Amino acid sequence: MGTKTILKSLSHGVYNLNYHLVIVTKYRRKVITKAMLTDLKGIFSNVCAAWRCELVEFNGEADHVHLLISAHPNLKLSDLVNNLKTASSRRIRRMYKSHVRQFYWNPVFWHRSYCMISAGGAPLSILKQYIEQQNDGA
Repeated sequence: MGTKTILKSLSHGVYNLNYHLVIVTKYRRKVITKAMLTDLKGIFSNVCAAWRCELVEFNGEADHVHLLISAHPNLKLSDLVNNLKTASSRRIRRMYKSHVRQFYWNPVFWHRSYCMISAGGAPLSILKQYIEQQNDGA
């Protein structure tokens, strides 16, 4: 039994955009604890809501986190990622000051880079096949 795709709407269009974001700690240090994961989930959820997005799923390990984000088409993804990293770094460093200082002496938490992958929907091969089979109206 397949799952039904739920489309969201804007004034002149519908969409369903989901992204898998992976963020790693600076130097891949194993600094993230279980309690930090719980707090990071809340922080990321609040930031997403402020950007009119939804944090669909979240989890992580000691040196990285995974976020599944449902976004709207007007969103500039790089700005969202920057805000997610900045806000979470600032709050986690404040909330867990003594713990984080064991790993970092300067005000860092996340590595500069990140991985963002579009998620959901049909595989590209199926979409290509569907488009190829469309009648061009001739």
